[in-house]
Amino acid sequence: MSNHKDLQKLTGAGLLISLGIIYGDIGTSPLYVFKAIVGTQRISDILILGGVSCIFWTLTLQTTLKYVVITLRADNKGEGGIFSLFSLVRRKAKWLIVPAVVGGCALLADGIITPPITISAAIEGLHTYYPHLHTVPIVIIIIAALFIIQQFGTSLVGKAFGPIMFIWFTMMGLLGVFFVAQAPSVIRALNPYYAYELLSSNPNAFAILGAVFLCTTGAEALYSDLGHCGRLNIQMSWIYVKTCLVINYLGQAVWLLQRNGQIVNLNLQNPFYKIMPEWFLMYGIGIATVAAIIASQALISGSFTLIAEAVRLNLWPKVRINYPTEQKGQLYVPSVNWLLCAGCIGVVLLFKHSDKMEAAYGLSITVAMLMTTILVSKFLKRKKLPDYIVNTFLIMYLLIEGTFLWGNLGKFVDGGWFTLSIGSFLFSIMWSWHTARKIRNRYVKFIEIEDYYGIIKELSDDETVPKYASQLVYLTSANFNSEVESKIVYSILQKQPKRADVYWLVHVDVMDEPYKKEYEVDVLVPNKLIRIDFKLGFRIEQQINLLFRRVVEDLVKNGEVDITSSYKSLNKHKIVGDFRFVVIEKVLSRSHNLSFYESFIMAFYVYLKKISLSEERGFGLDLSFVTVEKVPLMLAAPETVEITRIK
Repeated sequence: MSNHKDLQKLTGAGLLISLGIIYGDIGTSPLYVFKAIVGTQRISDILILGGVSCIFWTLTLQTTLKYVVITLRADNKGEGGIFSLFSLVRRKAKWLIVPAVVGGCALLADGIITPPITISAAIEGLHTYYPHLHTVPIVIIIIAALFIIQQFGTSLVGKAFGPIMFIWFTMMGLLGVFFVAQAPSVIRALNPYYAYELLSSNPNAFAILGAVFLCTTGAEALYSDLGHCGRLNIQMSWIYVKTCLVINYLGQAVWLLQRNGQIVNLNLQNPFYKIMPEWFLMYGIGIATVAAIIASQALISGSFTLIAEAVRLNLWPKVRINYPTEQKGQLYVPSVNWLLCAGCIGVVLLFKHSDKMEAAYGLSITVAMLMTTILVSKFLKRKKLPDYIVNTFLIMYLLIEGTFLWGNLGKFVDGGWFTLSIGSFLFSIMWSWHTARKIRNRYVKFIEIEDYYGIIKELSDDETVPKYASQLVYLTSANFNSEVESKIVYSILQKQPKRADVYWLVHVDVMDEPYKKEYEVDVLVPNKLIRIDFKLGFRIEQQINLLFRRVVEDLVKNGEVDITSSYKSLNKHKIVGDFRFVVIEKVLSRSHNLSFYESFIMAFYVYLKKISLSEERGFGLDLSFVTVEKVPLMLAAPETVEITRIK
């Protein structure tokens, strides 16, 4: 991977790209955070100064320290995200699959709520001009358009993201400066004392914490996009982003303090728009809308990457993944795109207004952050850091995020149930897929392949058996070269004896390194039985057809194998023999000895398999050369049946 090194360098282009891709979600939070903190409360010094103080320290401890300083170090050959992190630590303990899957599902659920809330909050700025405007149709049109363009790739738009987000952050900073200059004493709000004062004296402290949390929701996405920008670029650009954000929050605080003692309807008077000069408002709403679309785009791309990784790690059914542009890391997953689209439009129709969506927002992302904390602490342990440092990190962030989770639980009734139910649904899919594979593997019988060398060689030379194919290829899940599934031997020798010149066994190993691409060849019987092991990273597309052809060409070039047709008429013209792939599909026969839980999981798995991509398509095989054989996955030994013959 050549450009991995370039990404690690600090460059102007890298800084600009990271502004465009990474900070959309965090960068658009000033649109709704203060609105959520104040709600319908009377404005007071302690509410506003404490609010800013909470925001500042959340951004410092949560985003800066946990994500930008510590978690970004957990890079897997330059790639970030919860599944990359899981790949780094999964050897440590079996149970780590649970936080990885829970975190992944929570992030996907967040992808359904982020576009509606950011785009709604931006468009609602129009209420200043048209108080009775129905924003729902406008928001739905923008969201639909956003999902429709995904299939064409976003590299074109991607180039414009950086400069637009630079304008956005600079605008926020300048607007904030203008108001802070009117009352510089507001800077005292950065003192953590005000945060403590607010949370200890306000009866709504937990609700306020739930609202404050919205300022750091994009931190998870920031880590997921590590592979696109590189750590140094993210860390340096964060300094600028955080400065602009904090100044903007301080500016909004000044505007609110000017209304001390009043109860203000912040839905009609969003402080974010109120600190804009009258003449600038229309431009401001325009820039905010574009920034909201960019924030949504980053989340959608992140969801695609997440699902693609889950598929390779066998945590999600095989789905079609397209690569619309040549750009690395650019992918498009049609099924996920339309699911997200339906989910986002559903959210807009269900909640209608951004302040209602705030309730659904934040709960699932707190869960994702807690899971990342658990995985990062395992990563720090792996890095041989002293126990006291690892434990301090773990306890500190379990406390901080546990408190935020408690604050966000209050939102469950108002809308948190929505993202949690979507997250649970996604979890049921991932968990069932993962568990069903383990149940299936329990019943796959492996046998020593050596015992069959003689028979396979004899079958290949037996001219009384009609030839099935010149080159016959089986996909095997046996990890050891000495073994093979009994089903493959059954398919070759019994299920219709398959005579071929050369038999190939192909095995695919998904590696923990994201972009690894290697293979090993093991000649079991010279020119008769050959095994190829592909070692592919979890970010590599598994196009077995092309990879296999490439390997065979290399072997022919080195004179290790002869693939010329053995038919006399074709052989003298040196014509290459035909290839045939056989995919063995294990069908679930009556599952007598499974518990109720396992039977349920297997039933769900069978349904998921029906609607997902077939094995042969998933491996990128050319369907005209594939035979699919259904073989029962015999779960129970057949009972002895008694039957009487009538004389």
